Amino acid sequence: MIDRCGRNIDYLRISVTDRCNLRCIYCMPEEGIRLTEREKILQEPEIIRVCKVMAELGITKIKITGGEPLVRSRIPELIYQIKEISGIEKVTLTTNGILLKGQMKALAESGLDSLNISLDTLDRECFCKITRRDLLDGTLDGIKEAMKYPEVQLKINCVPLGLEEQDLCGIAEFARKNPVHVRFIEMMPIGYGSSFAGMPQEKIMNLVEQKFGKMIPYNGKPLGNGPCTYYTVDGFEGKIGFISAISHKFCSQCNRIRLTSQGYLKTCLQYTAGRDLRAVLRNGGTDEELKDRIRAALAEKPDGHHFREKAKEDDTESLCMSQIGG
Repeated sequence: MIDRCGRNIDYLRISVTDRCNLRCIYCMPEEGIRLTEREKILQEPEIIRVCKVMAELGITKIKITGGEPLVRSRIPELIYQIKEISGIEKVTLTTNGILLKGQMKALAESGLDSLNISLDTLDRECFCKITRRDLLDGTLDGIKEAMKYPEVQLKINCVPLGLEEQDLCGIAEFARKNPVHVRFIEMMPIGYGSSFAGMPQEKIMNLVEQKFGKMIPYNGKPLGNGPCTYYTVDGFEGKIGFISAISHKFCSQCNRIRLTSQGYLKTCLQYTAGRDLRAVLRNGGTDEELKDRIRAALAEKPDGHHFREKAKEDDTESLCMSQIGG
């Protein structure tokens, strides 16, 4: 699919739930959010139908996300069905890993291509501070289990908050000792994330280089669906990556759209612009009507975010990341 700016949109991120077993300080309030009624969440057949239509329009890569997707039942079965759709080349999953140990085998058998596990620190006290839950062991057990399935590419996502106790080099150690890619993701000023400054990419690179040596830009085979910039470090089995959407804006290369758990198609993370696909799905709409709505949304996809500028209040997204789809 080609959008109004001439960009090839081939990547769809699907949120399957707004529920989560953590309460990360940059994602939602301590008491949680008002959860969407289950009947408003897209059902499995509806998700599959959207994926089939999207594949016919040119989507080739799909990521399953949340909230925390693994709190929803039948995720391996959902992934298997998506993998069976003609035209879908790659299906990936983002998780906090806490429920992964009991589901990893089924996920691997479903044909899952790649797995992203969110881990912001190895320090237990800091983990509790960031997530408001003492569940670090669950995430680490999930990572350990995932490493048993080398056919599923493993990446660890870390959001630097500027906290010394995060020990970012400790997270980078995963890439030194294992064939795992560690990505540092710049804080997005969406919802509760707008309260945190985060840490600039250059500072993180300096920390890593001081500890491990020179970082060399990686220009080999693409390692993912999106715009992550990867680096190699001598002696590392995996790569170190950076997704710096604010300081190193990559909107001109954007290839993604997002579907919320309620079936709203978002074309840009910052803005509310998009189209309601659930209404078509539940009101007897045809596949052609779905395609028309998708094309209409793409015709209005912004040329990029403007987080560093004052945006119109009526255009800016007010939902938090767990409601949008992280």
